[in-house]
Amino acid sequence: MSLDAAAYPQADKLRTSRSRNATGGYALLTVDLHPIFRNNRDIELALRQAMFKAASSGETTLEIIPGKGSGKLKRRVLAFLNQPHIKKLYERFETDPTNDGRVVVHLKS
Repeated sequence: MSLDAAAYPQADKLRTSRSRNATGGYALLTVDLHPIFRNNRDIELALRQAMFKAASSGETTLEIIPGKGSGKLKRRVLAFLNQPHIKKLYERFETDPTNDGRVVVHLKS
């Protein structure tokens, strides 16, 4: 599934990356929602696309960065993760106790 630049003009600003762990291997897929925080449809699409991409590629963790701010975007991310059809894709999620602007999702193996 790819984002259509004409239908979603903010989609080209979405940042996904892979973070390296201590051994040099890739540990998790990261989605930064900062560039699209104003558009609810783009947020939903980005989250859905990242979850399905991570699940289908065999990733073990997905890092979602809603940012600190007022907490509205983080609440939206948590509401997305609590949807029944999305819950089937992961074992658990946790908010980083040292960084309020980070949510880590542990996907099913």
